[in-house]
Amino acid sequence: MVEPLPRRRFERLVADALDALPPELGSLMDNVAVVVEDRHPTEDLLGLYEGVPLTEREDYGGMVMPDRIVIYRLPLCELCDDLDDLVEEITVTVVHEVAHHFGIDDDELHELGWA
Repeated sequence: MVEPLPRRRFERLVADALDALPPELGSLMDNVAVVVEDRHPTEDLLGLYEGVPLTEREDYGGMVMPDRIVIYRLPLCELCDDLDDLVEEITVTVVHEVAHHFGIDDDELHELGWA
């Protein structure tokens, strides 16, 4: 288990994972906020996508609240053995949740090796 990183440092690692996405993919992300929280209130999750995937949006627009990708700091720290492991797991979690934004479900992610 990695000693829980301070929130700001953890947020920087999440930002680094987002910055590592291919630019053409990042430019397609639409109306989505990525946030860090300590942990989900009822489930043991590493990350969560809340919103309408791009593949399901029809007349989406106007004054719609952004979709949210939440990355959970404490479960990720608890899962990992060292900082390198944590950086890798944050990257996997970010890619996993961004994929949901693009309409890729858990079965497809598993087939691709990201679940």
